[in-house]
Amino acid sequence: MKNLLAIATRGALAVGLLLCAAAPSPARAAVSVSIGAPSIDIGIHFGALPALTVVPGTPVYYAPSVDANFFFYDGMYWVYQGDHWYASSWYNGPWALVDPEIVPVFILQVPVRYYRRPPEFFHGWARNAAPHWDEHWGHDWAGHHVAWSHVDKSHVPRPAPIPAYQRKYKGNTYPQVEQQRALHTVKNYKYEPREPVVRDHYAQHARPEPPHPQAGGPHGGGPPGEHGR
Repeated sequence: MKNLLAIATRGALAVGLLLCAAAPSPARAAVSVSIGAPSIDIGIHFGALPALTVVPGTPVYYAPSVDANFFFYDGMYWVYQGDHWYASSWYNGPWALVDPEIVPVFILQVPVRYYRRPPEFFHGWARNAAPHWDEHWGHDWAGHHVAWSHVDKSHVPRPAPIPAYQRKYKGNTYPQVEQQRALHTVKNYKYEPREPVVRDHYAQHARPEPPHPQAGGPHGGGPPGEHGR
């Protein structure tokens, strides 16, 4: 009886270890995090698209004339406010809350001096260096982002073009979410994001879905990608 009980106990322990091994680690789970649907008003209400200037040596823009930590990178606007990062494909939002796990590295590397409203915990940090996000977000975050502060100047991408078409939408003409999606097309803004998390957001929330060819119509029946070459 004791032998049977010992065998059963070892078997249960082995199954438990296998389940633990199969369970996703925090680092793996973070990969599935994405920018949510834009729905938050964070009080950014510019009268027009503010002037943006490239942070030297980076693909990120900042807005030197506004009283906000307002950036533009890879086809999206990014705001750091109230110890949270937010993102939107339009300059006045609405905004989506961005998990610290997926804030792009180039945004995190922007030096302290380009934050127009730096939080108090930035005090004492070098103005020409990035904020100490590893200290602020803790050991777990730092373990998942070991090389976040490393800048490889030979592989810095070119800054994305600013969506200049948005300048004509302001005040009462500023579009609602569905109108924004209809306007943010390849016709108005040809740029294709490079960051996977931004590409995912574009596909889900920023651009309209491409029309599906109707079977039996003049363009139906062929393999995908055959027409329009």
